[in-house]
Amino acid sequence: MRIVVVGAYGLIGSYVTARLLADGHAVVGVGRDLTQARRRFPGVDWRAADLRTASVADWAALLTGADAVVNCAGALQDGPRDDLRAVHADAVARLVEACQATGARLVHISAAGVAPGRIDPFGATKQAAESLIAQSRIDWIILKPGLVIAPAAYGGTALLRALAAFPLAIPAVHAQARVQVVSAEDVAAAVATAIRPDTAPGQSLDLVHAEPVALDDLLTRLRGWLGLAPAPVIALPPAVAAIPARAADALALLGWRSPMRSAALQQLRLGVAGEAAHAARLSLVPRSLNQILTAMPSSVQERWFAKAWLAKPLILATLCAFWLASGLIGLTVSRQAAVALLTSADMPQPLAQAFVVGGGTVDVALALLVAHRRTARLALLGMIAVTAGYLAGGAVVRPDLWLDPLGPLVKSIPAAVLAIAALALLDER
Repeated sequence: MRIVVVGAYGLIGSYVTARLLADGHAVVGVGRDLTQARRRFPGVDWRAADLRTASVADWAALLTGADAVVNCAGALQDGPRDDLRAVHADAVARLVEACQATGARLVHISAAGVAPGRIDPFGATKQAAESLIAQSRIDWIILKPGLVIAPAAYGGTALLRALAAFPLAIPAVHAQARVQVVSAEDVAAAVATAIRPDTAPGQSLDLVHAEPVALDDLLTRLRGWLGLAPAPVIALPPAVAAIPARAADALALLGWRSPMRSAALQQLRLGVAGEAAHAARLSLVPRSLNQILTAMPSSVQERWFAKAWLAKPLILATLCAFWLASGLIGLTVSRQAAVALLTSADMPQPLAQAFVVGGGTVDVALALLVAHRRTARLALLGMIAVTAGYLAGGAVVRPDLWLDPLGPLVKSIPAAVLAIAALALLDER
């Protein structure tokens, strides 16, 4: 069969894609940024499309000759890179029209707990899409996974691993919130069954294991799975968690899509619940949390990831503050001293002034660029290059500074190394 997978390189989409390829299907992968996706899945026919802007005609062209389309795309919260109404509802409306025109079956991935009456933006837009699909005349199946657990981690599941690996104690908000889990492989298996022509259409099915797990229990089990020493769970009041949530909301304006945003806290407060019996209609018995964790033993790479995940924003914030302070101080407080340092090495006054002002301006620019997700990689490379330039220039103009007790040249090396570490951690998926 020829299957179109929308959002084929996301957490759920990548497992769906892998399963469909393993089953021998021809897969057409659809997404916005395909450079890395093409490397990860060379056997997929990749097509670029943006759900926010793709027209009915665009979707119809992509679905021509396809037996089914699996929509794995979604977003958590509105932001510069995400529009919940556009992605969850408007795009689905156009996709439904394209399915009606081409006859392709639509398998739509929603979320457990989405039901009429949800007023939060995530739940309301998800419900709007479900209602639109259910009222259409196309061949459709809606799958509603619970909290998806997978060997790979992204978004909320990455945050859970990071919290589980927190030193000394595990911080948790809404520690008694109940969630029902499902493995990414079970979701992919459900999709593999849902696309088959002999599977009855017109079904909306939850995909969850029957066991509700409290958040504090989930975090404790994840810590044990990581192989870390036991630690107590510290229940934090929602008001405390609201502070980093608001900060994460603000950072979203710069392109950073953190799972610590306020929408994630709201979803956590609501819990994740569904009807475990639904999966039987697809001849599927979802695995429990213990079964999922047992089937994917952790190693050092999981421990590294969990420990480094929360360090990543700290590293980026430190670099931003360091380069901003360096630039501003160089342009104001220590400007004349820096010029005098260069002129003492027989550099002409105008050239020394230009070097100091130019260097300070570059430092400030790099600090501002690293704060924005889209330009962060370029800024980190620039920090490494500029540091190398400072060191080389200092060695030529004032080599005695290498022996300075305060070490102005030596101290710049750790900043460059920190930029290298940030580059290694920069990828989001």
